[in-house]
Amino acid sequence: QVQLVESGGGLVPAGGSLRLSCAASGSIFSINSMGWYRQAPGKQRELVAAITNGGSTNYADSVKGRFTISRDNAKNTVYLQMRSLKPEDTGVYYCKGTIVVRGTLTYDYWGQGTQVTVSS
Repeated sequence: QVQLVESGGGLVPAGGSLRLSCAASGSIFSINSMGWYRQAPGKQRELVAAITNGGSTNYADSVKGRFTISRDNAKNTVYLQMRSLKPEDTGVYYCKGTIVVRGTLTYDYWGQGTQVTVSS
């Protein structure tokens, strides 16, 4: 069993910053990519940022230059540093991990989500 637990969400005024964390635990052989997604009310879940086990990153155009994704492989943890937050960044942020549990068995796991609200 694998679990991903997010933390760090909250209410912040526009222009502020937040740092999200996501820790993976359980029967983990290795972790390929990890990423952050968000879902705003009435909208589909969208990719915000992702990082491979080699450190390659990609970002949604809307967050480039403002958000930074990083990971600590020793702690099986991924972070999302968010700066210059805008009201349109509001939503539930989910962590996803593509995790090898045994041999070549690889699955996608999701966290429970953490609410980020940016007030105008």
